[in-house]
Amino acid sequence: MLASVMKNFGIIGVGGYIAPRHLKAIKETGNNLIVALDKNDSVGILDSYFPHCAFYTEYERFDRYIEKIKASTERLDYLSVCTPNYLHDAHIRVGLRAGVDVICEKPLVLNPWNIDVLERMERETGHHINNILQLRLHPAIKAWKQTIDNGPKDKVYDIDLTYITSRGPWYYASWKGDSAKSGGIATNIGVHFYDMLSWIFGSVQENTVHLHEHDRAAGFLRFEKARVRYFLSINAETLPFEAIQQGKRTYRKIEMEGQEIEFSDGFTDLHTESYRQILSGHGFRLDDVRPCIHIVSQIRTQKPIGLKGDYHPLCHLPLSRHPFNH
Repeated sequence: MLASVMKNFGIIGVGGYIAPRHLKAIKETGNNLIVALDKNDSVGILDSYFPHCAFYTEYERFDRYIEKIKASTERLDYLSVCTPNYLHDAHIRVGLRAGVDVICEKPLVLNPWNIDVLERMERETGHHINNILQLRLHPAIKAWKQTIDNGPKDKVYDIDLTYITSRGPWYYASWKGDSAKSGGIATNIGVHFYDMLSWIFGSVQENTVHLHEHDRAAGFLRFEKARVRYFLSINAETLPFEAIQQGKRTYRKIEMEGQEIEFSDGFTDLHTESYRQILSGHGFRLDDVRPCIHIVSQIRTQKPIGLKGDYHPLCHLPLSRHPFNH
């Protein structure tokens, strides 16, 4: 379904991994990308979606283009931010100062106090920030939330979350391997799961970290209506036997009360659906994203307690050496 009036988009970080999903979403919602910025010039994918889009590798020239638009009859309506995590905050502010609404990849920011500053800027500029929280739009996740909402009001569910997505040595050479830039593994690959859990089960009552290493993180989260043991990993050696047998490099599993919650399919068009919701005025705003940013910030700053209390069974796996120390 096309948007009623075509909107003009800009994008910062068009050369990154996640950018193609945003390009596809802008195209499929009937809108136009007029300008893009990335220090990497390997952006030939633009020809497949928006061949006439202006492209810059230097922020100063990108900024000049934005200023020229302000003085012309052409307009910029949205800025999409697909840059490394630690730059989201700064690039969101670029959009707000340019007088446009912003769509930002997760995590929105690395620290809760960054949200407070952005909230003030929203009020000052009159423009809005939208975060991509696509799991909330997944049909199976929506059905799961409905089941919980319609279930016993005083029940507290037991849940195990396991997410392993194998990464090679490149990961540690990139910004993702630098916790100061990515926020660490829990932030980089876990934030959307924490958002999903808080959305379904309510606010966090307890946040305990059992293990937090360069390639894995594990802990216990007590929500209003759930007790969650989680294990996140980017190390292929932590994959279960059945995943290895099937030649898979990613393993995603959520069990509630011993029953698996199946949501393996349905991820393809979630960014496009996210854009549809944002364009219709139903995007996920700052108050929506606060809980998961608080969770990952607490995980990042806690000292792990080790294998004590109610921990995920995969915590027993032996730790690997850091690739740079081989």
